[in-house]
Amino acid sequence: MTDPEESRRQVHDGGFEAVLDRGGLAALVAALRRRGRTVIGPTVRDGAIVLDELDTADALPFGWGVELEAGTYRLRRRDDGAAFSHSAGPQSWKSFLHPERVRQWSADRGPSGELTVQEERPEHVSYAFLGVRPCDLRAIRILDRVMSGGRYRDAAYLSRRTGAFLIAVECVEPGATCFCVSMGTGPAVDAGYDLALTEVVDEDGHRFLCRSGTEEGAAVLAELPSHVADDATRTAAAVGVREAADRMGRSMPPVDLRALMRDTLEADRWDDVTARCLSCGNCTMVCPTCFCTTTEDVTDLTGDHAERWRRWDSCYDLDFSLLHGGPVRASPRSRYRQWLTHKLGTWHDQFDSSGCVGCGRCIVWCPTGIDLTEEAHALHHEVEQREQAP
Repeated sequence: MTDPEESRRQVHDGGFEAVLDRGGLAALVAALRRRGRTVIGPTVRDGAIVLDELDTADALPFGWGVELEAGTYRLRRRDDGAAFSHSAGPQSWKSFLHPERVRQWSADRGPSGELTVQEERPEHVSYAFLGVRPCDLRAIRILDRVMSGGRYRDAAYLSRRTGAFLIAVECVEPGATCFCVSMGTGPAVDAGYDLALTEVVDEDGHRFLCRSGTEEGAAVLAELPSHVADDATRTAAAVGVREAADRMGRSMPPVDLRALMRDTLEADRWDDVTARCLSCGNCTMVCPTCFCTTTEDVTDLTGDHAERWRRWDSCYDLDFSLLHGGPVRASPRSRYRQWLTHKLGTWHDQFDSSGCVGCGRCIVWCPTGIDLTEEAHALHHEVEQREQAP
């Protein structure tokens, strides 16, 4: 074990580094809670690995993995007791930073008809997110750009995001629907974290290589019971991440996706995919970067109390593009095309990046198993055929 000063001296790639065992992981959760943070992390509930508040590290999904395919999600037992060898579940951190329903104001009418309007002031929550995958870490950075990077800053988002402590976990076992390598978002973490963990389970035991990315991260790491980072653990962690990159379950075509979307707006493939699309919007709900909202007003039965709520919306909803005279995008083809071309193409024009991080959630939770990587390959193939035609 190392004392705090010795832990501080373990420096690797610009951050302090140490090895935690399962007890060190428990100490991490306890240390964050002592600092007044609400710790959110993965846990098993209702047949899935979901994100929820953690009282202790024992609630993490030790010994659980998942089987993923298009339209398929199943839990499975693991033999090694790993805590983070599972792929993205139905939720993302968007659920906490940009909740699905937020009250904006309320109004009350008094006995004499006077009206009192009360603005809803966002409550600050000091979050610590444990188990943020590299793809989701990038998604948070994308949401930062969308919600707070322009002229119109979202106060509710900022109240949750400001000061959030992010503990990333590098992927060593990608799922069958993962394609983060194609999007340049994983399986290794690069930036934007306070602490980064790489889980190692081998003949030398179950442990976590932990490195800091910020001063606060280094201070928290220094408080934990830990071992000096040894070369064997570093090597095992690096090999695990490197091998994960070679085992991606999906890939995008190796082309400029922005140009591909721009040049295929009239492709025949849109008819094929939208013959299978239910326009249910599941893909937008589970996507970690989709951010669209609408507002709804509600009243009580007396009519004397009213509230305005903001809630998630989807570009698959007919009302989403409703203008005087009808919706702009009335067909399923136009709505699916809008979603995919925005996600992979015109998002660059708005926010200087792709809107897709390669997590694969939209593939897993599509009830008809539509796979956006398959659609991108099909569009690319159609372009190639057109170019080769005499």
